[in-house]
Amino acid sequence: MIHLAPSEADLHAYVDGQLSPEARADVERWLAAHPARAARVADWKRDAEHLRAQQALPEHWPANPQLDPERVRRQVRARRRTRLGIAASVLLALGVGTGVGWQAKQAQVAAARLPMADAVSAYRIFAASDTVPTLDTASRAQLQDWLERNFGALGTVPNLQAQGFHLVGGQRLSTEQGAAAMLVYADAQGARIGVYLRPGGWFREPGQRRDGDLLAQYWSHGNTSFAVVSPFDDARARRVASVLGPRG
Repeated sequence: MIHLAPSEADLHAYVDGQLSPEARADVERWLAAHPARAARVADWKRDAEHLRAQQALPEHWPANPQLDPERVRRQVRARRRTRLGIAASVLLALGVGTGVGWQAKQAQVAAARLPMADAVSAYRIFAASDTVPTLDTASRAQLQDWLERNFGALGTVPNLQAQGFHLVGGQRLSTEQGAAAMLVYADAQGARIGVYLRPGGWFREPGQRRDGDLLAQYWSHGNTSFAVVSPFDDARARRVASVLGPRG
């Protein structure tokens, strides 16, 4: 039985030895059930051990600042977050070493052109490709608790059975603004929609945009932004957005 996946922050904390014994045991159990991710985490640990060995022997450090261990590690983490398609990838994809201020400015411009691009990206990675962790009763309770800690009352997992969808999975994510989540719902035939939430955005009015074969419907409530992402031609998803989104 598959439980809620640990976040990227949890996995890096595991690699760095920053987890409590109980949390470390939870991560190890999850990795034992997911060999592909376990192999990736093992690569991270080898990277970390290599860097620690370099730091312990200053006479062996490379003179080239491009090969500074700390810088290398930051770049490796940046590339991994980019592959996950989280919102931070908007900044990272602009290129390492071009200047944080310039990157932030360009990312703001891109975000203005493509609202909730991170939601569409998360849908393609987790909902459309079947890689989102499935939820049993225990892991659903963990997800609900995590959402409430990060989003308060706005973090309630929506019940969409009246609209013909049931919750099949959830993925915890992170953005430059803070924690985010993609909740994946399916109907009886397996058609999927995603409900995405994250801090920031602050859309003054609800909106929608087409991205290839997908439709993203988005709005803000308080300090949280939401999106319903679905195949463009799924009319039921429009009803879901009208139920979950702001009224009036």
